[in-house]
Amino acid sequence: MNRKILIIDDSDKIRQDISRALVAEGYEIIEAVDGLDGLEKLRTHGDLALALCDVNMPNMTGLELLTEVSKTGAKTPILMLTTEGQPSLIHRARERGAKGWIVKPFKIDLLIGAVRKLVDAAG
Repeated sequence: MNRKILIIDDSDKIRQDISRALVAEGYEIIEAVDGLDGLEKLRTHGDLALALCDVNMPNMTGLELLTEVSKTGAKTPILMLTTEGQPSLIHRARERGAKGWIVKPFKIDLLIGAVRKLVDAAG
C-alpha cells in the first residue's frame, strides 16, 4: 500500500507536527510551503496516497489549488486543514474535490484517523 503523503502548509510548525506524527505511523512525508509549491509536488509525485492542504496560504490558496488540481484530473485525495469552518467554504472545497475538512487546532489522533481512512480507501 502506498503511504506517501504531501503536507501543504505555510506554517513550518504545522508541517513539522503533522510530519512527526505521520512518520511515527509509518507514512512517508513530502512537504510543500504553499499552494504553488504543493501543486508542483502533486504534479511531480504521481504516487501520492494523500495530500493535506491548508486553505489560507500565500501565492496560492488551498481552494485555488483544488481548482487547479480538478482541471488536471489528478486522483490524489486532498484533505483540507484550516482555522476556518464556515459551511460555505467547506461546500466550495467539496465542490472542487476535497475529500474532507479538519479545523485547526485539531487533535493529532483525529487527523491520523482521517488519514488512515482516506489512504485505506484509496489503497
